[in-house]
Amino acid sequence: MERMWDEVFAILRPGLGCTDETLAQAETELGFPLPPSYRSFCRHCGAGLAVGTFRIALPGQAQGADLVSVSEAVAYGVAKARAEQDLGPFEVEGDDSSVIDRACFFGRSEGGELLFWDVVPGRSEYEIWVLGADLESVRFGGPDLADFLRRTQTPAVRGILGMAAAPLPSIFEGDDAVPAGTLLS
Repeated sequence: MERMWDEVFAILRPGLGCTDETLAQAETELGFPLPPSYRSFCRHCGAGLAVGTFRIALPGQAQGADLVSVSEAVAYGVAKARAEQDLGPFEVEGDDSSVIDRACFFGRSEGGELLFWDVVPGRSEYEIWVLGADLESVRFGGPDLADFLRRTQTPAVRGILGMAAAPLPSIFEGDDAVPAGTLLS
């Protein structure tokens, strides 16, 4: 599975990764197993900027940038912002609004879109969904992390990030270290 990332990214400069122990600790804290594609990404790619746009939270990173903290903080922030803005129901692609009830946020785009897994018990991989920066629109991203990142590099990105989006570059630029608050700012 590790070679998969060399096929997803034409240019791959890995960042600070994480260990099996930090992944296991995150699973314990979150209460569900992490998907294999994400685990592989954490080990092979590490912290950094994927396709010039997305930062994926990893366990064991700086306070406030680790997966568990990001997941909790983003979920709280989304709920609070939606309440303050008095937003109606989510506009979910396919009209299955239950995906938002099972959301575990794990990444963010430079444009403010939020990535989340649809954590369905009993599955090893969780579908990836994208909550728009408007905090209303929810679009399907892909069946796993590798597929999601591949799709963003093709015209299919318009179905994920909106009709004005252009295919993103096939690059992963790793960070040496992730500053606190990177995903939350």
